[in-house]
Amino acid sequence: MTEVSPLFSLRDVSKRYGAVEALTGVDLDVYSGDVIAICGDNGAGKSTLIKVLSGAEIASGGEIMLAGRRMHFRSPQDALAQGVATIYQDLALAPRLSITANIFMGAELTRPLLGRFLRVLDKARMAKQAEAYLKRLAVSIDDMSTPVERLSGGQRQAVAISRALRWNANVIIMDEPTAALGVRETAMVLDLIRRLRETRHTVVLISHNMADVVAVATRVAILKSGRKVFDTPIDGMSAGRLAGLIMSGGQ
Repeated sequence: MTEVSPLFSLRDVSKRYGAVEALTGVDLDVYSGDVIAICGDNGAGKSTLIKVLSGAEIASGGEIMLAGRRMHFRSPQDALAQGVATIYQDLALAPRLSITANIFMGAELTRPLLGRFLRVLDKARMAKQAEAYLKRLAVSIDDMSTPVERLSGGQRQAVAISRALRWNANVIIMDEPTAALGVRETAMVLDLIRRLRETRHTVVLISHNMADVVAVATRVAILKSGRKVFDTPIDGMSAGRLAGLIMSGGQ
């Protein structure tokens, strides 16, 4: 039987801010197609771990391995170039720009005009591809020129995920993706996460909503005071059981 290797691994990762050690000796293996939830009380180290994974912060010690290679992410752009995208709670979308413009922001397609001397935006091709990215998530929006500010919360999440897919991200970090959403929009976002798993994308999920976690996660890792204290498959765990493990520090 062939042993499956992790898509990415953390080994003895630490992060210090002066005398404060925000992460201490964190080990973590994440496999292709995992939806791993990182849980813990406020101050447990979740945000710091995400910043290290996303390239927003540089680890003080330890190593990060991605597809068997040691990574040194020095910025979110470094991480994105290696297929690790982070979608923060604010989504970082431009509300007055169109769906297409948001998905292709920083990676616009162009076409030649007047031979090789001038290039212009290829709006038709970008709109067609933007629609295709959304359809991969089972989301249908009729008009790709619609400003993002007119979309629902769930639709905005779909646009943010589509932008990550446009950058060929294999690992998508989602920070509190259902915060401040209603029941219907939350269900839509959870469906988006399931769709990512079905297409073998790996999701790292930060959430304080235990019902959401047990609904979509395949595994959960619990942090306490900067240390990983628990790591297990969800396997039918209830939201109440998970909340109890967080309160007890994994005991």
